[in-house]
Amino acid sequence: MKREDIHKRVRNAYGQVATRQGGCGCGNPVALASLREGEVVLDQGSGAGFDSFLAAERVGPTGRVIGIDMTAEMLDKARENAKKSGRANVEFRLGEIEHLPVADSSVDVILSNCVINLSTDKPQVFREAFRVLRPGGRLMVSDIVLMAPLPAPLAESALLYSSCVAGALIKEEYLGSIAGAGFTEIAVQGETVFPLDLIVSEPELAGLLAKDERASIEKSIVSVRVGARKPAGCGCGGAC
Repeated sequence: MKREDIHKRVRNAYGQVATRQGGCGCGNPVALASLREGEVVLDQGSGAGFDSFLAAERVGPTGRVIGIDMTAEMLDKARENAKKSGRANVEFRLGEIEHLPVADSSVDVILSNCVINLSTDKPQVFREAFRVLRPGGRLMVSDIVLMAPLPAPLAESALLYSSCVAGALIKEEYLGSIAGAGFTEIAVQGETVFPLDLIVSEPELAGLLAKDERASIEKSIVSVRVGARKPAGCGCGGAC
């Protein structure tokens, strides 16, 4: 699949998710972020705003949450939900996680819930996260990674890409991309096998992979929760 085709498919898929319950979900980074009163939080791929609203409760009226999503349908839903809840400390912006519509060194914490695996340029996602974090700022992500390469039918599947699997990196490569962006104190804070049958329906899976092939990848798809920090002495916009 070409990068532009993947990007279009993901955007279309999540525009449709906005009209119903569903989509990827591999953890709740808010539960790990140790958010504090008054902090500025960025929620990557904020969707309908669920994690953004949880974060807003924790940072309180003196804090602020910025949700970023690339689909207009999701933004409409998130803004509607914010209006209904009466939250004044949350805003939602249209943008891509590879090119955040956020100023340099302007946020304290970045949260991301099963979104980075959908990007076709994950190192750029982490470089952007590093850019917008203040020195000493924290990155807290939940995501899908792989312990071993996927068989070709799965790795090349457009369906499995928008289902958060085919675009996932090998775990070591994922952590290396975080380090390559300049982050330190990188730590895996939780790890859980993510069964294929929770991601794709049995009929769809049967069309991609024979039953006797499943055993080899049964433990290859993993949900991880990772924390990292931008060095406190780093006042630049890029990697130090």
